[in-house]
Amino acid sequence: MLNPNATMTEQIAQVAIRFGEGQTGHAPDAATVVLSADTLVITLHGALSPAERDLARTPEGAAQVQEFHRQLFATSCMSMREEIRRITGVEVREATAEVETSTGTVVHAFTTGTMVQVFLLARSLPGETWNGTGAIDSS
Repeated sequence: MLNPNATMTEQIAQVAIRFGEGQTGHAPDAATVVLSADTLVITLHGALSPAERDLARTPEGAAQVQEFHRQLFATSCMSMREEIRRITGVEVREATAEVETSTGTVVHAFTTGTMVQVFLLARSLPGETWNGTGAIDSS
């Protein structure tokens, strides 16, 4: 359950952590949420399981982790988009999740376990509408 007194930032971070755990069964360690004009960026820290981090150490394994997370995000991001709309009151126009391995290959999960999610909103939110900054731990 979301804290009703939480800022938009905190609410989106809480939803992102739950979303990440719901996708993989592994809860990210923390989430950072940043809004700049019409771009919302969510960084999930510690998003990969220990097995995924081990697998992503080789180029072949990184490709497998990349494809898994790319497909997972593509097939399940609608609920995250709906939650962002509910919290902000603005539709999400585009959504993507990309990450880079130590080899420089763009993948859906960092080898460090960090995932960056970028949501492009349909319009900008006025600064006075957006409240809060920072990160929230999943604990």
